[in-house]
Amino acid sequence: MDYEDGSFANGPPSAYGDYVNERYPHPIIDKFISPPLSPRMFLDVLASRRFMMKGMGGREGLVAPPPPPPPPRGGAYGPTGALAANGIQGGAGCVLMAYGLDPNKANPDRLFNLFCLYGNVIRIKFLKSKEGCAMVQMGDSISVERCINHLKNVPLFGGVLQLGYSKQTYLSEVAQPYTLPDNSLSFKDYTSSKNNRYINPSMASKNRIQGPAKILHFFNSPPDLTEEQLSSLIEEKDVTKPTQIKFFPKKGDKSSSGLLEFDDLADAVNCLVYCNHLPIKNPESKFPYVMKLCFSSSRSIFYPNGPYKEENQQQSQQIQQ
Repeated sequence: MDYEDGSFANGPPSAYGDYVNERYPHPIIDKFISPPLSPRMFLDVLASRRFMMKGMGGREGLVAPPPPPPPPRGGAYGPTGALAANGIQGGAGCVLMAYGLDPNKANPDRLFNLFCLYGNVIRIKFLKSKEGCAMVQMGDSISVERCINHLKNVPLFGGVLQLGYSKQTYLSEVAQPYTLPDNSLSFKDYTSSKNNRYINPSMASKNRIQGPAKILHFFNSPPDLTEEQLSSLIEEKDVTKPTQIKFFPKKGDKSSSGLLEFDDLADAVNCLVYCNHLPIKNPESKFPYVMKLCFSSSRSIFYPNGPYKEENQQQSQQIQQ
């Protein structure tokens, strides 16, 4: 039979018989795929269905595609040690910039007292080249969004706090931080801080995301603390004392809680920055009480039906548990 007469649909037979076709078969194309595949899409389909590689003894075989990459570490919840165990965990949108800070009053601990209300704080670093500017690494990008949405343009240290996103994905360890005007260091790591409030889902569920307000909610204070003592502790921090202090009815002798009302929003924010996590001496133990503050959803301490809202007392009980 003449090869040139077109009798062979697939061309003339190979000199090696069917060896080549058996060893290197034509790829199977799914005829049900619509619309028609472009050359690039065709190669992607082949790569996903068939993965050739050299095996033992030079043999070729079919193997499964590589597994997908693991999810990034450092989610919204989880122990802070897992969020930044080696100091470099982070991700896109996990670092924010803070501008407009008073260099004579701002330090890492005071910023931590404010930003910890909206997520786990990992590291804080002040920039020596930009006075009044700091970088804050949060546990995840959601926490950064909360901070920017609730704290942008808030009065702080006599100025206005400006926040923005940073291009960096994490803050590196600073071997030799410089000293701030109040003798504190310009860099601090809060990875293992017990004052982070989103360490696990149980703790995170007890936090109510609330923007800055003139009323602060305090809890984890000594059970026998009086209004005069609390007002004196606040004044010792050179902060304007609250105009009204109300304690919630006690259901035990472990701690006390209540509300602090201020005339001005700036006074309330400054009180939270200076007095949040304030240690108060415990006469019955060598470990002090650590009073915690957060913004309250109440608009006023006094109401027609009572001195406080019932939901504030319920919130206090949930947090203390």
